[in-house]
Amino acid sequence: MRILLFLATNLAVLVLVSLIFNLLGFESILMANGVDLNLKALLVFCALFGFGGSAISLFLSKWMAKRGTGTYIVTEPRNKDEQWLLETVHRLADEAGIGRPEVGVFPSETANAFATGWNRNNALVAVSAGLLRRFQPNEVRAVLAHEIGHVANGDMITLTLIQGVVNTFVMFFARIIGHTVDRVVFKTERGYGIGYFIVTIVAEIVLGFLASMIVMWFSRYREYRADAAGASLTTSNDMIAALQRLRVEQGMPSELPGELTAFGIRPGKSSLGQLLRSHPPLEDRIRALQA
Repeated sequence: MRILLFLATNLAVLVLVSLIFNLLGFESILMANGVDLNLKALLVFCALFGFGGSAISLFLSKWMAKRGTGTYIVTEPRNKDEQWLLETVHRLADEAGIGRPEVGVFPSETANAFATGWNRNNALVAVSAGLLRRFQPNEVRAVLAHEIGHVANGDMITLTLIQGVVNTFVMFFARIIGHTVDRVVFKTERGYGIGYFIVTIVAEIVLGFLASMIVMWFSRYREYRADAAGASLTTSNDMIAALQRLRVEQGMPSELPGELTAFGIRPGKSSLGQLLRSHPPLEDRIRALQA
């Protein structure tokens, strides 16, 4: 179903954009200005690369997470803490109706956790050594339930889907802008001049920055859903207690690599403001649970 959704969404985007261009006469406007760009071929090209890059990242997500964070996979527990961790994750996964994920611990004193993987039956849930050591058992369980919630909700594949759409349109419109400027402003008649490459790169940076707001909006939205899932698998009080403990430790910097930040439990901080946060403020998440 996830693969079908991925392909169906991709096809729907291609068809929709093609219809919009034809209805608005956008191709005719470009041709009238001497811009001989094949928009349909360009859209297919950008979709292949946009979704392809996103899909490859998804399939490599566990491998990248393990190596990027130095996560140790718990297969044969070495102590009581690891035994409890393994049993707790497996019990939560069974309650959520998903396949039992790999369970790991990564060496960090920062209180953090993440979930990743290409589908809900082949995931990885990992916690930091600091969180496992400092948090109370009910708080750790709530954090693990939150991450299981991400897996059960299919957040990884959905976020990848959105990122693929974003990638496609960033590449697509950046090349249209570069092509138009090169033909109309720099009067390049054959091939591409240096203006095309410079403008395209600048446009990709600007459009990518703007598009990231869409991805971050969805990331914030799914945090509330994962909190609700965590509360249903444990209790609202335990989930609130875990978030309150995280709020106390909020001043400590996150040690997750950038590509995994959206899959962690801690709120992302950004001087660019709320629009670029991957997580809502902890106070808002606590209020949502209380409500």
